[in-house]
This record gives sequence, structure tokens and C-alpha cells, in this order.
Amino acid sequence: MIRGVLFDFSGTLFRLEPDPAWSDQLISVLTASTLSGHHLPPELADDWARRDLDPDLHRSVYLASLAASGLGLSPEEAARTYERMLDPVSWRPYPDTRAALERLRDKGVRVAVVSNIPWDIRTVFRANGVEDLVDEYVLSYVEGVMKPEPKIFLTACQRLGVEPADAMMIGDSAEADGGAERAGIRTALVDHLPVDQRPHALVLTLDRYGLTE
Repeated sequence: MIRGVLFDFSGTLFRLEPDPAWSDQLISVLTASTLSGHHLPPELADDWARRDLDPDLHRSVYLASLAASGLGLSPEEAARTYERMLDPVSWRPYPDTRAALERLRDKGVRVAVVSNIPWDIRTVFRANGVEDLVDEYVLSYVEGVMKPEPKIFLTACQRLGVEPADAMMIGDSAEADGGAERAGIRTALVDHLPVDQRPHALVLTLDRYGLTE
């Protein structure tokens, strides 16, 4: 019996879509959770691996990443682009995000968001009127640990008051979110697609695991 559901943030419940003019490559540079740091100077490799643990570090390596992306952004344009990523209005919920969270609330299933992120994403949930549908926000920069380390998933379960065997993780990255399996948590993946191309993946996943209306 599933008593707790852990959700990833970017590419699962919300997607960075601030402007139709933003290319898929630009969005990928800013949101790909497992993007390699090989495109950066060697001295930034360690910083890139730890980027979601420190807001200042995250900003510096992402500005370097944008500079190395081949997108032709000036330093000023890169800085503005980075700031737009932090703006809650730049993040769109998937069409069934609210429905999935409301279903779990109605069924008495506890919910946590577990994210590798260097800023407080509760602002995004608040701006979309769903902040109170999440019981716990377990964020890497607060916890000092990143997915796929089992500890971050176990922390979420502990705060929800559920055993790992009674929880499930829903995310979009086999590498990052799949770490929940090592913590004894069943895991389901959804495709990281543009919001308009993925209308029902969350509720269909809940259906598949018996969390029906």
C-alpha cells in the first residue's frame, strides 16, 4: 500500500518554459539534471558536480555553462537568462499537476517534493496555488545531499512518516530519481516533454500504481 509519494520538480511537476523564443538547447542547458560538465574548464568540474548544494556556486557554473554552450549569449544576456530561470512565472505546471496532487490529498497520501535545486522552489508552487498540496519540500541545497544519493529520499520518507517500502518516487531522470530504488522505494518515470505534449502522465502513473480516483 502506497502511503507516501515523492515527486521530482523540474520535468516532472513543472517545466521551465518562460518564452517561446527559448530554444530546446537553452532549456536543456538550464534544466538537464545529469548534464555532463565536460563542456566546462577542468577547474570547474568539482564545482559543477556540487552545483545544487550552493546557490552562489550554482550561479557561477551555470553562467560558465551558458558561455560555453555555443548559443552566442553575451555575459549580460547569460545573467538575464539565469535570473529568468529563478522567476516563478517562468515555470509552467504540467496539465495534470494539480489533479495529481489533489487526488493524493483526497486519498490521504502524504506528498514530498525531492529536488536537486539551489533555490526555494516553493515560490513556484505558491504562484500556481498548489503549495499547500505538498507536505514536505526536501531540497538539495538545504539538506546538503543530492539525488541519486539514497539519503535524500530516506529523509523525505522520514519527514512524511512513511516507510520506504510504502512510498514511491515519480521523476523524469533514471539516473537521478532512480536513486530512490537504492533506498527501497519503488520508482516510476515520466517523460521530460514540453508541457503541451504531456497532458496525462502523472495521473496515469498514479492509476498504474493503484492510486485511482
